[in-house]
Amino acid sequence: MIALIQRVTQASVHVDGHPVGAIGPGLLALVAIEPGDREAQVVRMRERLLGYRVFADDTGRMNRSLADTGGGLLLVSQFTLAADTRKGMRPSFTTAASPEDGRRWFDRLVAECRAHHDPVETGEFGAHMVVSLVNDGPVTLRLDA
Repeated sequence: MIALIQRVTQASVHVDGHPVGAIGPGLLALVAIEPGDREAQVVRMRERLLGYRVFADDTGRMNRSLADTGGGLLLVSQFTLAADTRKGMRPSFTTAASPEDGRRWFDRLVAECRAHHDPVETGEFGAHMVVSLVNDGPVTLRLDA
């Protein structure tokens, strides 16, 4: 499981021109499910998303987590993060989970995050989404579970 996280002042997802998820300050997480991902990866990713220290403390150091700040979490499924881009001029998606497994484990990650944090918003799995964000920092990091 891969997550590309971005610290944001705001982020939103629209499908067919309609908003489906939005947060104020917090994290936008673009999430890819890989073959073999199971419950252990879901739990580890939830721990990392909620506990990763990317927010400033009183001294300006990145020492606070989403759990510490109470910020929003916007989870967006993005299978393209799992693409194999090492050769050629077109990505291969053989390193991404099947759509069925992707949906199952993404939905499980959403449920796990919602059980431990509020607010948690999402995009729409499998839809063409327009994601808007204001990156704060900018801070963008890749997390693996």
